[in-house]
Amino acid sequence: MKRLILSFVVFGLLASAAQQKGGSAKAGGSAAKPAEQVKTYTGNDLNWGPAPAVLPAGAKLAVLEGNPMQPGPYTMRLQMPAGYKIPPHHHHAREHVTVISGEFLVGMGDKFDETKMSSFSAGAFAYLEPTVHHYAMAKGDTVIQLHGQGPWQILYINPADNPQKSAAKK
Repeated sequence: MKRLILSFVVFGLLASAAQQKGGSAKAGGSAAKPAEQVKTYTGNDLNWGPAPAVLPAGAKLAVLEGNPMQPGPYTMRLQMPAGYKIPPHHHHAREHVTVISGEFLVGMGDKFDETKMSSFSAGAFAYLEPTVHHYAMAKGDTVIQLHGQGPWQILYINPADNPQKSAAKK
């Protein structure tokens, strides 16, 4: 009988310690987070707008998290029409890319060369360090997701490739 009572006491102490450490849904420890701490999206929830002027015209952008142009974490999607090209460039911070749909072609180097591009289909993921010079193209209608630490910037190898520079000349 003493062992049975001791077992219940130990079990009770362990359960109490677990509740204090991790909590339970009833006690509020792992209850649902407030709405501002959780955001979910379905394909129809995305708010697409024109891509920033630093990218060639024709793409659309949807920001899912943060502000890519400010310091801090961000997640955004870039929707590109077939044949859309991004000239050779690099970034100030590591770039994380996931192909959501379509086919995304990527090449390495300072000159755009379609014959040296690798193809990535939906589900593919890659990251590139800031020093990696690369260029890209959408083979068909393509959506990629980019995430990282802002501010997000694109630095063209050839400054004449920057759409903002060519627009300023007009």
